Amino acid sequence: MNRSLFLYLLLLPFSLIAQNSAKVIGIKDGDTILVLLIDKSQKTLRLAEVDCPESGQPFGKNAKQYTSDQVFGKTIKFIQTDVDRYGRTIAKVYYDNEKYLSEQIIRAGLGWWYFRYSDNKKLGDLENIARNRKIGLWKDSKMIAPWQFRKFKNYN
Repeated sequence: MNRSLFLYLLLLPFSLIAQNSAKVIGIKDGDTILVLLIDKSQKTLRLAEVDCPESGQPFGKNAKQYTSDQVFGKTIKFIQTDVDRYGRTIAKVYYDNEKYLSEQIIRAGLGWWYFRYSDNKKLGDLENIARNRKIGLWKDSKMIAPWQFRKFKNYN
């Protein structure tokens, strides 16, 4: 087997998880965006590793606006990590020279590290920094995590 073919076969599995490019055409909320793919189809992306306040929670609109300010109208790259129960693609989204959107949201104090679905401890550290500095939603001492808010909302 020649060397080029060997390298191709070796790298093939990595190319299957390669980044996809898309243009952001909508912001559903702080952690969910709508993109236009190269083939002109649309896809909803749920950001991996972060959970933003719901629209009915304090700072929900702020999180949505922040996400819009960061990526709306831009071409992003994304890596699909899973599909959620609603059929949305869970993805790591990168923009502006490889900034990781979930990380930027947490750094800005507009989302929680979704530790239940992530082992990225750096995001937990960034959340703690934002919390200690009372950045964004951490200014409100009564904030509850979105997963708790959704649970409470479903019982009422």
